[in-house]
Amino acid sequence: MSTVLRIAIQKSGRLQEDSLKLLKESGLQFSNGRDQLKAQARNFPVELLFLRDDDIPQYIEDRVADVGIVGENVWIEKEKHNELIKRLDFAKCRLSIAIPRAEEYTGISYLKGKNIATSYPVIVKQFLAKNNIEAGIHEISGSVEIAPGIGLADAICDIVSTGSTLLSNGLKEVEVVLQSEAVLIATPSLEKGKQALLDQLLFRIQAVQSAKNNKYILLNCPNEAIEKITSVIPGMKSPTIMPLGRPGWSSLHSVVNENDFWERIGQLKSFGAEGILVIPIEKMIA
Repeated sequence: MSTVLRIAIQKSGRLQEDSLKLLKESGLQFSNGRDQLKAQARNFPVELLFLRDDDIPQYIEDRVADVGIVGENVWIEKEKHNELIKRLDFAKCRLSIAIPRAEEYTGISYLKGKNIATSYPVIVKQFLAKNNIEAGIHEISGSVEIAPGIGLADAICDIVSTGSTLLSNGLKEVEVVLQSEAVLIATPSLEKGKQALLDQLLFRIQAVQSAKNNKYILLNCPNEAIEKITSVIPGMKSPTIMPLGRPGWSSLHSVVNENDFWERIGQLKSFGAEGILVIPIEKMIA
């Protein structure tokens, strides 16, 4: 029987959509119908299991699944015997403490003796202990933000993306407990065949992530500016330089990190660069 790597992902929601997008960009071909619980890749020995996000760490600990994509907050909260293999740079959010807007927040000592409603009691307990704060933790699931308004708690700790839900419930964010994103977790000590498949998948994911963070840049420049421009955008090893039909000019091709691009574009223009084109990169293998 051939070896198959079982990957658990969320069965519904934004995390599922982004997880499937990453796997498809990594070259996996599969179809997943509505309410389907598993899917087999057509071109790679991978089987997807569609599970509740909160259940994925347990399924991996039980070795029903080999790896899984979950929110980092879920992985930490569940405290299962899993390993964090890779951060995936999507589904970013934060777990934060929020209090009623009318309250004056005087610093973390404000939380002493208060009741905090949360779906993440483990993470909150760790946060309070780290800051030597004694407070009550009221564990509830769902609709955490209404707890102060109905007198159930003095504060909440919940996932925040834009803060609009807090605002609509008369709350304000006062402390960030945890920065979270989607992560790839795995069973410790995978058997050799499954580890080899995971290594291949990680190689593909890295190529996709590298491409997203970089852009291919083409520009024309006077030859006397090549050295200065190369110092600003050195590329993966060095830029490609080709002579133009216009005497004394060349076409320079390189790779630039997207976070640096707008900072460097002014320098490039000041060095005489013209006709600058920026092109997305689909895959990037160093």
